[in-house]
Amino acid sequence: MTSILGVPVDAAYHVVSGFTGFLTPALGGMAAVAAIVVFTAAARLILMPLSLRGLRGQAAAARLAPRLQDLRKRYAKQPERLQREMTALYQREGTSMFAGLTPFLLQWPLLSVMYLLFRSAQVGGKPNTLLTRDLFGVPLGSHWLAGAGPLSGHGLVFLGIFALLAGLCWLSVRLGRQMMPQPAGAGGAKAPAALIRVLPYLTVVFAAFVPLAAGIYLLASTGWALDERTFFWRTGRIPGAPPSPSTVAAAARDQDARRPGRTTSPGKDQGMQQPGRR
Repeated sequence: MTSILGVPVDAAYHVVSGFTGFLTPALGGMAAVAAIVVFTAAARLILMPLSLRGLRGQAAAARLAPRLQDLRKRYAKQPERLQREMTALYQREGTSMFAGLTPFLLQWPLLSVMYLLFRSAQVGGKPNTLLTRDLFGVPLGSHWLAGAGPLSGHGLVFLGIFALLAGLCWLSVRLGRQMMPQPAGAGGAKAPAALIRVLPYLTVVFAAFVPLAAGIYLLASTGWALDERTFFWRTGRIPGAPPSPSTVAAAARDQDARRPGRTTSPGKDQGMQQPGRR
């Protein structure tokens, strides 16, 4: 491999090969698959701080979207004023239009190294022996449309990967709707919202044209990304996290106490305060 990523890909190859050799006594033929999953998880763990920053940026963009749309309508014929107002809004909110994009771009080199490792027939001028391993008898270097056919035993292994990927993509889209629901009346955002719902499934299409090893990497990486987003959201590390049950209960009690005519407790509490009244 002569590309600029050749050296890191070569280093990653030796790491994954080492994992494979270490796991072989325990897992046998599944050692290479397990090594791919472990290596992917380790790399994504290193990238978690960048992922968190990117998700926070996306949440901020979703929160500001209605106000930005209002500014675009108000200053549609004043582009310079529009730019100033948008810049001021981002500054007041402590974010920028690139807040959700930059952290993900910084992850791209490492993710590219991982992808190239699992699709390159040669690494460092030598055959990529990882691709000679197999999953249920299907070599990790094989493609879906090659061999006995897409509906053969060979193809069914790929179809299983595609089905799992599609399920993860569906869960990811569902989680995205829960994290950043579309505001009421945001009719102009229907087309972008539909595009956002479709884009994750391109991973499945992509997996159909890469070696099985790369498909396993995509599956592990997509699963990690889903778990990561869920963890950040549930623990309140990104805006829009659902409140805890205790917070909901406290808010309900506070709202109930502020209702007109509810200064005293109903029912038997009133009876306790006025024991002589029938």
